[in-house]
Amino acid sequence: MSSSTLDPAACFRTLLILGRTSNLPTVWSNCLAGWILGGESNLRNLGLLGAGATLLYIGGMFLNDAFDEDFDRQHRQERPIPSGQISANAVWVWGLGLLLAGMFPLMLIGPASTALTLCLVASILLYDAVHKAIAVAPVIMASCRFFLFLVAASAGTQGVTGTAIWCALALASYIVGLSFIARKESSRGALQYWPCLFLAAPALLSIFLNAGPYATRGLILSVLEVIWVVWCLQHAYWKAERNIGYSVGGLLAGIVFVDLLAVVPDSIWLALTFVLLFFSARLFQRFVPAT
Repeated sequence: MSSSTLDPAACFRTLLILGRTSNLPTVWSNCLAGWILGGESNLRNLGLLGAGATLLYIGGMFLNDAFDEDFDRQHRQERPIPSGQISANAVWVWGLGLLLAGMFPLMLIGPASTALTLCLVASILLYDAVHKAIAVAPVIMASCRFFLFLVAASAGTQGVTGTAIWCALALASYIVGLSFIARKESSRGALQYWPCLFLAAPALLSIFLNAGPYATRGLILSVLEVIWVVWCLQHAYWKAERNIGYSVGGLLAGIVFVDLLAVVPDSIWLALTFVLLFFSARLFQRFVPAT
């Protein structure tokens, strides 16, 4: 830390910003939805899952800034490293340490979780290393959430089911669209409409998969998810002064909607849990930037 950030509160806020911790409720909703679709299990596995995923996410975000040091010095000087709030070496140490710490609880769940965790960590490192250099980086970002969802499913009694895979793919599609839009936040180029098509995958899958008593609930949730996505997109596409960052923040919180669509709960308490995670993400974004 620099001498200007020795105040404990300032140091803590720097760490929160580096970890983009306002997005953690979306990580927890991924874990909860995947775990439920995997057949659920004991709360020990859910606890290990939540702890490991949290550490991996924060570690990955720290390493994202570490890899982006040169870019941020030119284009995002408000970020913690270029603004002098923390040294690059400290961020590398924090990031790698958190990544290693996060792997441990996930590997305790079982062999399938261990294999999928290694795939997840590889995706995180690959994305952090190349996301500013290649155009298809959003696909790699999507693979991170895809494998996280499958790690969560592997913690359940049934493991990685076909439904879990399909829902993980829908989540990945949503992340692809979101990430392509987010890439324009630091540039002045024209924002194309085709990434929006990927955002529709969760609603379409929900309508296709849900039948019988779940059909009506799935349709209602799909409509709500689409309304939220359109509301977010207006800030990037149809406002006189576009605000891509605000749009992306809303779409990131919308990941919880995607998870809710995957589960379509019949328990009011479970539904309220997802609602709480959604509003938590929006609330936390008021204090810690989502991107």
